[in-house]
Amino acid sequence: MEIKSSFFGEQTIDPSTIISFPNGIPGFEDQTRFKLFHQEGDNPLIFWLQSLDDESLIFSVAQPSMFNINYNFVLNDAEEATLGIENTSDALILIILLKDESDQPTVKGSIKSPLVINSAKRIGLQKVLTQVEQSITLTDVSNEINVSESA
Repeated sequence: MEIKSSFFGEQTIDPSTIISFPNGIPGFEDQTRFKLFHQEGDNPLIFWLQSLDDESLIFSVAQPSMFNINYNFVLNDAEEATLGIENTSDALILIILLKDESDQPTVKGSIKSPLVINSAKRIGLQKVLTQVEQSITLTDVSNEINVSESA
């Protein structure tokens, strides 16, 4: 399947790797189909979640464990029904990263709204947490990044 991305250009992807967000992502409810890309290499730090319906919509995301963040939350009945996770090892948690436009080049990630993805069924949602009070800040390291398709 051919897709267009303002960030990656034209890409050929395997349709079986498309991640469905049935309710979209808050603020982007009409965007329900995404593809996850990652840096080349053994341990990618940054991933990109590209909308398949809007070539200009892409989220930089990362696994919270890369920053020693461990979540402990419960999905409500509706979230469980949407995701259909049968095995907890199929749950993939990602945080959305945002570039801070201040004097110091930094990347911030809100940990209040992680993405939860059933990696086996390729279904995702954004979980809004009310008890979390912190965000992470990463120093922006500018270098060339080679990208690969995430299965």
